[in-house]
Amino acid sequence: MTLTKNTFIGEYSYSLDSKGRINMPAKFRQALSKDNKNTFVTTRGMDACIWVYSLNQWLEIEKSLMSLSSLSKIHRTFVRNTARYATPSTYDKQGRITIPPSLIDYASLDKDVLIIGMVNKMEIWNTKNLEKAEKEALEIDLAAYDELAEKITI
Repeated sequence: MTLTKNTFIGEYSYSLDSKGRINMPAKFRQALSKDNKNTFVTTRGMDACIWVYSLNQWLEIEKSLMSLSSLSKIHRTFVRNTARYATPSTYDKQGRITIPPSLIDYASLDKDVLIIGMVNKMEIWNTKNLEKAEKEALEIDLAAYDELAEKITI
């Protein structure tokens, strides 16, 4: 099965080394289109995880962030909290990217991490944080969940 370029699905267990490097799954590296120059951008997720975007996807996010008004306090805060933690990382010959210490602390990453494909991005999780987030997700209003599911066409 061939996926669309820059599409990431599935989950993978990996280890974070003592230098803050993590191996990106081979399937995710293979899905990355050449115009991304082997580069991913990491930033804080909305949950206690790290979001990883292809370089091209991140450039689209930057365009959207630039469209927000710097005169609006909430817009400034949102842009600041999104952009300030964004760090590009080109993967090395072993397929590893470097995660900045501030993001490692934010996501409470230890040696064992889970990388999850989220279609247009990836998430890097401490497994305990993910378990907690999944338990909280069970409390989601089922009617709202069903309404969202109806928006997905097959």
